[in-house]
Order: sequence, then C-alpha cells, then structure tokens
Amino acid sequence: MREATPSGRQLFRGSRVVTAAGVGPASIFVDDGRITAVADFGETLSGAERIDLGDLLVMAGLVDTHVHVDEPGRTEWEGFATATRAAAAGGVTTIVDMPLNSVPATTTAPALARKAAAAEGQVVVDVGFWGGVVPGNAGELRGLWEAGALGFKCFLVPSGVDEFPGVTPADLREALPELAALGAPLLAHAEVPGPIAAAAATLAGSPARSHATWLASRPRAAENEAIALLLALCREHQARLHVVHLSSSDALDMLRRARSAGERVSVETCPHYLTFAAEEIPDGATDHKCAPPIRERENNDRLWRALEEGAIDMVVSDHSPCPPAMKRAESGDFMSAWGGIASLELGLAAVWTGARERGIRPERLAEWMSAAPARLAGLEGRKGRLAPGHDADLVVWDPEASFRVDVGRLHQRHPVTPYAGRELRGVVAATYQRGRRVFGNGEVTSQANGRLLRR
Repeated sequence: MREATPSGRQLFRGSRVVTAAGVGPASIFVDDGRITAVADFGETLSGAERIDLGDLLVMAGLVDTHVHVDEPGRTEWEGFATATRAAAAGGVTTIVDMPLNSVPATTTAPALARKAAAAEGQVVVDVGFWGGVVPGNAGELRGLWEAGALGFKCFLVPSGVDEFPGVTPADLREALPELAALGAPLLAHAEVPGPIAAAAATLAGSPARSHATWLASRPRAAENEAIALLLALCREHQARLHVVHLSSSDALDMLRRARSAGERVSVETCPHYLTFAAEEIPDGATDHKCAPPIRERENNDRLWRALEEGAIDMVVSDHSPCPPAMKRAESGDFMSAWGGIASLELGLAAVWTGARERGIRPERLAEWMSAAPARLAGLEGRKGRLAPGHDADLVVWDPEASFRVDVGRLHQRHPVTPYAGRELRGVVAATYQRGRRVFGNGEVTSQANGRLLRR
C-alpha cells in the first residue's frame, strides 16, 4: 500500500465517496480545512488525523441557496443560530440568505452590513447573502455587489412583507442593465399579479380550509406568464436569470427553448414540490401552504422528469419559517396563513426518498443539491464538490436508513413543518465544515465557527 506525499493534516477514508468520477472507495486528504487530494482508498498520509467513514455515503456538503433567515428584525421567526444548526443537522454546510423578512431588507449596502453584523459569531455553517431588487433601488445594486452580495432577488407580486415590495417591468428595465454590467444573476419569484387577481374574483365563498382554494388562487398561469416576461426582459438586456422555486411544470418547455437558444437561465425547484401532492393535502393543513403552491401529483412527476433530464438544475429548500400562530393551525385558514415551508434540515432525506423510489443514484443529488447551487452563488472552486482546492465540507449519510420526522428533535426555531410524522429515508450521520465535525450522533457538536462568505 503506497503512502501518498504528505499533503494535509486529516485523512478521510470511505468505501462510497461521491466525486466527479462517480461513487467508489477513496481517500480525501485535507490540509487546514481544504481538500488537497482525492486519492485511491489505499493511500495513506503519515501523521494525519485519520477519520474512517466505513461504507456510509460521503458527499460534498449541501449548498442551500434559498434560505430565509429573518435576523435582524424578525429573529423570533428564525435566526442565524437556529437556522445554521438546522443546516448542519441536515448535511448543509453553506446557506445563502434571502434579502427579505429581516428588517431592514437587504436592499442597500448598509443593510447588508447590518445583516452580516447580526450573523457574526452565531453561525455553525458558512453563510452568504443575496441582495434585493425593489422599486427605486437600481442605484444601490453596484454598492451591494461590491459589499459582497452574491446576486439579487426580486418579486413580481407582493412578497408578504412591506419592506420588500414587488417590482414592475419598468423597475426591472432600470435594474437589469446594471445587473448585466456586473455579471450578477437575477433570482426571480416568478408569479405576476394578473392571473392571481382574476382567480380571486372567482373564489368568493370558497372554503378557506381547503388547500384546493389556495391552489386555485395561485394558478399556473401566474408562473407561466411571469417566466415568459422574465425571459424576454433578460434577453433584451443580456442579463442572467435564475427562476426560484419552480412549481408549474407547464413552464418547462419555454425554459428548454431558452436554454437551447443559449440564454443564460437556470432553474430550481424545492423538496416540497417533489414530495407532496395537492390532492393529498387535508383540509386545514396550513403547514403545507407556500407560494407558488404545491400542485398535483402529475405536475410533481413532470418536475422529477425535468430534473433527471437537466431542464431543472437544482433543488434547494426555500426554508421560510414563521411563528406557529402565523400558520393559523387552529382555524386552518389557508387564505390568511403565512405562506412558507420550513424544511432546511430535511431536504436531503426528502429528495433522496423520492429519488430512490425512481431509481436515481445519489451522485445526481450531489449535483442538484451541492454543485449546482454552488455555481449559482459563484462559489464553484470552493464549495459543492469533493475536489482539490475545495473546502473540506462533507455530509456523511446512510442512504439505506430511514426515520420518522419528530418535530421535537428538529433544530429550526419553531417545530412546524409539513414533514411532521413522515417516514423519510437517508439519515445524516455526520457533517464536517472545513474538516471540523459540526454534527454527529444526532447532535450539533461545534461552536459557531462558520464563516460569512463574500462574493
């Protein structure tokens, strides 16, 4: 057995390591938290700390680019301490925080500085930040970019909080030339108001406890028209578009055509759109409410097929928690409940449960949940892969083991999630951040040693 040239202080060894070459036995050499080599299983390193991972699956730590951490201002909804602990427990080693639900919203460089100051010293995993595009802040975008924002998020409908209003096409025509000049992606919540207003006019007297009423109030046309508008505007200004939380599979054909034409567009969906089906949601189950809504099983199957073929690039959580009272569990009123699903800790298991049923191999999850989100956020070469030069961020998990979701054991601030009581497959055994174990044996094991990431 040949000994490798000394290249680090840690040696991680496993029989099922996910790399660009596939899944197989490998040794991962780490020096000061960074991977220096991925070598044959038999290679060793004299003087290194050796961590044997057996036949558990070893994958690059997940990168979740759609997380709402509501600190400062609404820390009682979710804060950096609780969100990053939940991330570590779910095998997520990097999150990127959305610019809304905190106060102030991250729409100026000073607001980004306040957000970063609130996170400092609290984060268990690494954290980056998106900036926001809102009416009238086109002049702020360059300053946000230079302050380290990884890109920019907008809504085309009301966001749910007053600090982050939706934009019009005219607002985007002001912002997009600046984003194109910066090379910054526009992340868009793709719904437009027209079809939503038209649907509302037909729903008077519909039962508010029925998810079918909520579903009818946010028709696929709202997404489809928004995506068509966004593609046209980004084509006009040669800007980069990322469609967040795709729910309507009807929009896939136009997205395929845009890609075929060479347009710079990427797409994400979320675990809940792949897991739940509208026709199976009980009356009053407001923990399932999100926007866009969970749609029918046939729609979910089409999203899975699009993932497999590459028409959808990635799966991220859209972790959007709130205090339990805002979910209106007592009344079960979908129309007044907060729209957001908390699932940061459960994404890997939720997606793997569905993927395994479809015969999808775990290396596809590594692309969808680690490598592709890292590229979106401009973190490729540093995050999302087990390769030399990358941070030694690892999730070690058992794809054969299953568990029933016990909300009392979740690390998010509030124990509200539609996954409660659900049987999921794929148990995280350990999470490593730059070679340091931050989660293991069911517990977060590290102090707040995560870093704040700048572009």
